[in-house]
Parts: sequence; C-alpha cells; structure tokens
Amino acid sequence: MPVWSIVLLVILVILIALIVTLVILGRRMQKKQEEQQSQIEQYKQSVSMLIIDKKRMRLNESGLPQAVIDQTPKLMRRTKLPIVKAKVGPQLMTLIADEKIFDSIPVKKEVKATVSGIYITAVKGLHGKTESKEPVKKSKFKKWVENLQEKAGAGQVK
Repeated sequence: MPVWSIVLLVILVILIALIVTLVILGRRMQKKQEEQQSQIEQYKQSVSMLIIDKKRMRLNESGLPQAVIDQTPKLMRRTKLPIVKAKVGPQLMTLIADEKIFDSIPVKKEVKATVSGIYITAVKGLHGKTESKEPVKKSKFKKWVENLQEKAGAGQVK
C-alpha cells in the first residue's frame, strides 16, 4: 500500500473521531443549557425597577459580588457581559441582562422586568416605550460612498 493512502486513512479516522466527540459534547451542552433554562423559568419573578445605566463590561469590573465572580469559569471572566445597574426598591443592584433583550432596555426609565436571581430575562415598559434604539452610526466607508454618490449626482432625480 502506498504511503499516501495510509496517511489519508489516518486523517479520515481522526476526522471521524473528532466528529463523534463534537456530537457527544454538543448533546451534553444542550442538556446542560436546557437544565439551566428550566431553573431560570422556575425562579423568575416580576420586579419594577428604575434602570440607571447599562454597559458591556468584564465580570471583574462590573461591581457584582465576589461570590458571583468566584463561581464563574475562568474563561468567562474575561468576556464582556451586558451589565445593568438598576434601582430595585430602595437599593441599587447590579444585574446581568440577557443578550437578546439588552438593546431594548431603556436607560433612565422605569420598567417592569422579569428577573431570576441576578439575571434579567424580559423587560416591559411601565411608562412610554421600552425600545431605546440609539441612532446607527455609519462607518467611514459608507459615508465615503454616499459622498461619492452625491458628487456623481446619483441622488438627484431628473
């Protein structure tokens, strides 16, 4: 048997083993995520709060309790999380928002939020609209293209 066919056979076996391990790990992670989601649903409660500030921050810079920081995996400590500072009743709290709803949380407005522990899962506005979309900033390239189109007269209708 030629050497190249042995090399291809070894590569094929390694690829098959890699695919099988990824499938097994994917199933485990999916089960773990379903368990976490059921826990979040079990302990959720509706709370009225005044949103003071929201930012994407690293976990150790966020102002969360040290016990929370110690429980998180080391790789997650470096990633930026959506952090919300809110006044719940008489006290100020630092909460973690769900990535899906972070952009729709209004700043300096009172909202009714669904909270599970320190995790905000849903937000509804009490007064006015909940959507606070900031204006989309155009990139330098888009501004440059629009400027060229204006110079060429593409925006003018004759």
